This record gives sequence, C-alpha cells and structure tokens, in this order.
Amino acid sequence: MADTGKTAKLSFGDTELDLPIYSPTAGPDVIDIRRLYADAGVFTYDPGFTSTASCDSTITFIDGNKGELLHRGYPIDQLAEKSHFLEVCFLLLYGELPKAAELEDFEARVTNHTMLHEQMMNFFRGFRRDAHPMAIMTGVVGAMSAFYHDSTDINDPWQREVASIRMIAKLPTIAAMAYKYSVGQPFVYPRNDLDYASNFLRMCFAVPAEDYIVDPILSRAMDRIFTLHADHEQNASTSTVRLAGSSGANPFACIAAGIACLWGPAHGGANQACLEMLQEIGTVDRIPEYIARAKDKDDPFRLMGFGHRVYKNFDPRATVMKKSADEVLDLLGVENNPTLQVAKELEKEALADPYFADKKLFPNVDFYSGIILEAMGFPTSMFTPIFALSRTVGWISQWKEMIADPQNKIGRPRQLYQGETFRDYVDVEDR
Repeated sequence: MADTGKTAKLSFGDTELDLPIYSPTAGPDVIDIRRLYADAGVFTYDPGFTSTASCDSTITFIDGNKGELLHRGYPIDQLAEKSHFLEVCFLLLYGELPKAAELEDFEARVTNHTMLHEQMMNFFRGFRRDAHPMAIMTGVVGAMSAFYHDSTDINDPWQREVASIRMIAKLPTIAAMAYKYSVGQPFVYPRNDLDYASNFLRMCFAVPAEDYIVDPILSRAMDRIFTLHADHEQNASTSTVRLAGSSGANPFACIAAGIACLWGPAHGGANQACLEMLQEIGTVDRIPEYIARAKDKDDPFRLMGFGHRVYKNFDPRATVMKKSADEVLDLLGVENNPTLQVAKELEKEALADPYFADKKLFPNVDFYSGIILEAMGFPTSMFTPIFALSRTVGWISQWKEMIADPQNKIGRPRQLYQGETFRDYVDVEDR
C-alpha cells in the first residue's frame, strides 16, 4: 500500500480534515478514515461494507468490470487449465507456485492427514439421521479443536501450519462422511494412493459391496470445481473468518464460522438455487415461458446462474467450468435426466438471445458447477458442502495473513443508532 502523498478534504460544520489517500498495486485508491472518529467524532455509514476496505491483502484480486480474478497475480483461467487444486492451495498459502520438490512434500503432507480421529465417528452419529450435511460440517469442524489440541495456539507459527494442513486434508473426509451419514451408508475411509479429487469422489460413492473406480474426466471436473472456488477475496464468509479470527479464536472455530456463513442461500447456495430453478422449469418445452418471465420487469422471476454481483462483464471462472460441464455431460449423457436436458437447452437459448447479451447476463460458475454435480449424482444438499471444502484453503490463507498482520485488531463495526434515547425504568404496576 503506497502513500500517494495526496489527501481527501472532508469538511462539515467547523471541522476540516485531510484524509490520507493510498494506492494499491491494483484496484481503486482508498481513503484512510481510521482517525475519523478520534479526530472528528463521526463515523462513516456503509451498510454491507460495499465501499469499505476492511484489510489489506496480497492473496486475491477481483476486477468485476474486466471479468478478472487473480490469485497471487495468476489469472484463474490459467490456474484452472494448467494447474490443479493442491498446487493452487500451495500458491494461496505461501504466495508462490511451488517447485517440484515443494509440491511433492506439500501433497504428501496433505495426503497423510486425510483420516479423522476415530473418536470423531461418534460425533457424527450424534446428529439426526436426516441432518443437513452443512449442519454436520459446521458442528464437526468446530469440534476439531476438541480433538486436535496441538494445533490451536494461534501465536505459534508451527501450530498454525499444522492446523492449516489438517483442515485442507480433512475437509473432504468430513464432507464425504456428512454425505454418507445423510443417506444412511457406511463411512468410506480415504486412500493415500488417490489424488485429492479422486479420493473425495470415492469416499462419497464407494460402498463396501463394491469399489468405486473414479473416471479421470470426473476427477478432473471435480478438481476444477475445487480450484475455481478456492478463494474470492473479501466475501461474506471470508470476512466472517477474519472477524472471528480477530478475536483470537482458534482456527477450527474460525473456519466453522465461515462454513456457517457460507450456508446462507445468498452466498453459498447459488448453484443449488440454479438446479432448483432448472427442476422448476422441468421440461425443455417450457424454457421460452421462463425466458419471457426473466425479461418481464414486472415479474419477480430471474434466471439463477446467469450474471454475477461482482462480475459486471463475464465470470472468468465460467469458461473453464463450461468446458468441464461439456466433458462430463458427454461422458455421462443427459438422455435420462430432464434437468440436464433443460440446462443444456437453456444455456443455448439464453446465449443466443440479444437481451441477455446486452445486459451481460452470461452463465456463471454456479450454473455450470451445479450441472456437473447433478450429473455426477450429488444431491443438491451436497452442493454447498462441496463449496465449503473448496473454499477452506482461501479462508485459511486469509486467516493466516490476518494473524501475521501487525495492524491486526479485533473487529468492531460501528452503527447508526435509531432507537430510543435514555429513559428511566418504570415499575411493572405503573406501565
């Protein structure tokens, strides 16, 4: 963050302030208002913090107007095409792409931590049989601090490192076991001879009666889903992790807080909402009706999975995800799945319609990831847990960066109070 030497002048009443202006390496300049309350006795008002930078970071940069997403400077499309998830994990955690020996060591450390403490199996069985997998994940991840006492001291760099590796390694196991528990099947243990994505798919779909042989096309598609969701700057769940971490909470509690925030349908449930919309449409012949409704400004219906709050042009993740979706659908077919038939036809008709092109309502990453997960056989209840295990490395990277920041202090947003002012208590018989 470079001091530009320029200031923003703020004047109100008899008060005049010169506020410093800083320039980032990318993105708009920022006005430093940290001294505003101390020097002038006023707050700023910014619901949703949409115009407020809560931290400085070196991890992820988004330019929504350009449709650009960079991790440590590397564009997401290159990472998704040329790299793989664990290499991107290393990049997010440590700031640089690994050398061959570093990557081999990192992959070995993650692989050797995929098993859960055996006593945690009892914890799973404490949930109702019909518990939502996200409810299970939130509880189990939060409970990890009760099983892994040797990695909860946030002031010890080595313990922070151990906790980071443990969560990246164990979240797929936890997510798969949450799924197995929800469908009443026995848990499947991880295998060290499989890659990260293949291991997850096997833990979800293998059964004791017969093994599950992972198709490399499905494994690659799963790895891309993990990669494309690994981090997304200061979104709601990441900000939640940072806010929880600012209090000094242990890393497992912070990630559990992030998972809880991600569960909200406005955040992590977008691909589930997209599939539910496709199921509502039902058949290909009803697509024109729903496209007409989407164009009608008086109709509250909107096409889920099209357009993006941050990306005002196109979602840079969607192009890569579309390629995977095409490969998966070619492999598995759509003939017997009406939802996937609707998805393919809706994509074609929307892309050919000038209305959506003019408004830049292109299919986003949630549209394609939902299609892929549906084709693989995941229920919609598993979409957000898969998002959570993908995003864990981003949360951890942001948490580690925050802990090491000398400017770190406990988060304490202010408010615009609109309630009653001072009034005396009235005894109940006098009210």
